[in-house]
Amino acid sequence: VQLQASGGGSVQPGSSLRLSCSVSGLRLHDAAVGWFRQAPGKKREGVSCTSESDENPYYANSVTGRFAISRDIAKNTIYLQMNSLKLEDTAIYHCVIGWGACTGIYDDGYGPFRGPESEWSYWGQGTQVTVSS
Repeated sequence: VQLQASGGGSVQPGSSLRLSCSVSGLRLHDAAVGWFRQAPGKKREGVSCTSESDENPYYANSVTGRFAISRDIAKNTIYLQMNSLKLEDTAIYHCVIGWGACTGIYDDGYGPFRGPESEWSYWGQGTQVTVSS
C-alpha cells in the first residue's frame, strides 16, 4: 500500500491550496481516511478525518469552516481543500488510512479530535505547506 501526497506549496495568508493523496494497493471505498499535520518543533496534530461511510467528516477546531476533506473513489484519491490559510497552518501534511479509525473523541493536545495516531494503519510521506507573508 502506498499513499502519495502532493499539492503543498508556499502561499500567502488568505490563500487556498488543495492537497491530494493518491492511494495504491487498496480501495478507498471501505476505509476511513484523514489528514494529520506536524509543524516544526511541535507534536503531530489531527486535522480532519471521515469514516468509511463518509458521513459526518470531522475537523479540528483550528480548521473548522476553512478546510474540507473528500475522496474520489474512481481516482482512489483523498483530498484536503484548504481555504483562508493562516500562518499557523504551516506544517507537513500527511494523509492516513484506517478502519474504524475516525471514531470516538480524544484530546490530542490541541483539542478534541477523532482517531488517535495509533488507529491509522497507513501514512503518506507528507507534503509541505508554508504560509508566509
